[in-house]
Amino acid sequence: MTKQILKLFSAALILGVLGQHGGSSASAAETNARPADKMKELFGDAVIAKGKGWELKRSDLDTALISVKAMAAGRGQTIPPERMNAFERQVLDDLIALQLLLGKATEEDKAKGKEEFAKAFQKFKDDGKLTDAEFEEKLNPQLRVQGLTREQWEKKRVDQATVGFVLERELKISVSDADIKKFYDENPAKFEEPEMVRASHILLSTRDQTTGVEETSEKKAAKRKLAEDLLKRARAGEDFAKLAKEYSEDPGSKDKGGEYKFPRGQMVPEFESAAFSLGTNQISEVVTTQFGYHIIKLSEKLPARKVELAKISDDLKQGLKQQEIQKQMPDFIAKLKKEANVEILDEKLKAVDTGLGGPATPEKPAEKK
Repeated sequence: MTKQILKLFSAALILGVLGQHGGSSASAAETNARPADKMKELFGDAVIAKGKGWELKRSDLDTALISVKAMAAGRGQTIPPERMNAFERQVLDDLIALQLLLGKATEEDKAKGKEEFAKAFQKFKDDGKLTDAEFEEKLNPQLRVQGLTREQWEKKRVDQATVGFVLERELKISVSDADIKKFYDENPAKFEEPEMVRASHILLSTRDQTTGVEETSEKKAAKRKLAEDLLKRARAGEDFAKLAKEYSEDPGSKDKGGEYKFPRGQMVPEFESAAFSLGTNQISEVVTTQFGYHIIKLSEKLPARKVELAKISDDLKQGLKQQEIQKQMPDFIAKLKKEANVEILDEKLKAVDTGLGGPATPEKPAEKK
């Protein structure tokens, strides 16, 4: 089992869907036919994998593929054609692993999963200072792009949270305060925090927010003009955070007023250079990067320091748990596959060799001659 599969289970419960910007109405999200349903009508819905008590159909894989591709497109990423078979098999293996682990879930695991989702859901709204209506406005376009209903989205997130508790219980994962302290003391360099800046920005993207494709020259020119106008307004004293919330097309920061805290080497060079060269409360010129046009305001510069254990203890505990899960995951998933007699029925997907968690189908004994 690779890091990608682990991330499927441990990724942020909300941001996986809300990591993009969109503007479609709720009614469109609710009334448009899901892409996977259209594919099912055209080509049927064959069972492509099965195990004891469950089966996965082509529509299940298509829905997952649409969701993953949409999130990748929102980050300007595409799947190369030559990698598509391996990509589809990877997603199928993720779905199989999810089924196997959910099959191990107790009622207590499920209750904890629901509680974890509810907390993550509320934290996302609180951090972004979003009302329920604002959250719905942000969520609905993404449901439409990813071909999910609200109920499917919530179930997916609850399932992912539940799986985390299943893994901790089944693999007997336990991290003590002494383990945390030992790791902290033995890895001092990992907790050295370099010089950082806290800066906010307004991004006007030069890429289509759904497909990741470059905008036309005309649209870029219009975005550049808007950036110049916003720069004048910001320098004239308008609230920068309010301008970011209204105009920025960076889904990762706009709800926080465009704010990021980062060291050197984390952002693209043009953005980093501008941010680190500013004085406190100074606003940059329009900065052009591969993502579009940025207006940056520096809030403060933070000197290098060592992060105190108390401030990162909870995060470190989760990290150590994930590390231990990752070590045990391949053998555990292989064991579950064998117990469940997992079979991949789609010949094309079956032929892809991923090496994830042992063979995808049970090995047959050699025939006697």
